[in-house]
Amino acid sequence: MTENDRFSGRVKRYARVGAVAGGMAARLAGGRFLGIPLDKNEHAAELQAALGGLKGPLMKVAQILATVPDVLPEEYVAELAKLQTNAPSMGWAFVRRRMAGELGPDWQKCFKSFERGAAAAASLGQVHRAEALDGQALACKIQYPDMASAVEADLRQLKLAFSIYRRYDRAIDPSNIHDELSQRLREELDYERERANLELYRCLLKDEKGVHVPETVAELSTRRLLSMTWLSGEPLLNYVDGRIDMRNTVATNMFRAWYVPLYYYGCIHGDPHLGNYTVRADGSINLMDFGCIRVFKPSFVRAVIDLYCALRDDNEDLAVSAYETWGFTELEHHVIEILNQWARFLYAPLLEDRVMPIQEHGGVMYGAGIAAKVHRELREVGGVTPPREFVLMDRSAIGLGSVFTHLKAEINWHRMFHDLIDDFDETKLALRQKEMLGRFAVPLAD
Repeated sequence: MTENDRFSGRVKRYARVGAVAGGMAARLAGGRFLGIPLDKNEHAAELQAALGGLKGPLMKVAQILATVPDVLPEEYVAELAKLQTNAPSMGWAFVRRRMAGELGPDWQKCFKSFERGAAAAASLGQVHRAEALDGQALACKIQYPDMASAVEADLRQLKLAFSIYRRYDRAIDPSNIHDELSQRLREELDYERERANLELYRCLLKDEKGVHVPETVAELSTRRLLSMTWLSGEPLLNYVDGRIDMRNTVATNMFRAWYVPLYYYGCIHGDPHLGNYTVRADGSINLMDFGCIRVFKPSFVRAVIDLYCALRDDNEDLAVSAYETWGFTELEHHVIEILNQWARFLYAPLLEDRVMPIQEHGGVMYGAGIAAKVHRELREVGGVTPPREFVLMDRSAIGLGSVFTHLKAEINWHRMFHDLIDDFDETKLALRQKEMLGRFAVPLAD
């Protein structure tokens, strides 16, 4: 039996998506779609066709799109997100074939023990607990069969969904976003690349006592198998009702886990999904899943800081420079002001030198209200094309903001931010990048 034949069984598991998408299309038809009428007879079938064939990889895409405001309407994202909640694991027969294909027919002799049942199952692969011959507890991440084909098929479906949506609403041109998602998803299929990313992050965060990164096991890793040390911890949601000092400790460690690599080395972990980290009893965190790592040019990181300074000092020229460095083009005054509304929302907790929650006013719907207002106004002025770099930066900011909101953390975010940026030097960042990226063979993203 070929791997393609085995994959057919997995495709059947996603057949339910067609029914889900059909229900979504029916709900959208006859109503209003972001203020624009949809014709039931003309468009319901288009929407179902665009989303009805989705398979596993777009579970991960849905997580990212859910945090980039209004790239797709909330109805699309909500239905895609449902796929992630019940990701089925592959059975023991698949595991044996995959492990034999990666480590040889005697692969079980490489381990003292290997658990048959998956400890976790996600969109591109599943994780099994194992024990190395020396007794070390391991996590073995196994890629599902024929995922390269599945990714390409899903990216084509996503492009179709984008194009349908673009006909009705031109506030945001998603073409660059599709390009960015495509490249990052393809990279996630390469576990050798992820192993390099993981080793890079172990080095970048080696002085952060509140952050733990697993060690990889090179001899038990391949392009489709990644073996690493097992890190024990509890889900973050187990801590949301704990003592305020513990919640603040967890939030501080999360902040530094994401932003020390960014401001010191230009690297961002683009997937702050709840399943990608756990919390230890002392409030330190275990950081996992390094498939979605992006490395920015030093000028891009400089622009992140410049936009903060522009908002703080009400300096429109500096804001224009920051946006243009990021890749926005043909920005007029009124477009700058619209973009600044979203930027002020993201940067707000960093601008005030005091202890405060991550979001002080407006409740959980405040951000959605800001996003809707920005979207409406962008549509009125003809829309913008967000640059590729925007996707994971925005993803990380919104994802971490959600974590800090869950924790109800109260911290001086301003001072934590300034601890990282006050000595920022673009030239020194470039030198650190050259040394680190060359050492771990991690390329600068396009």
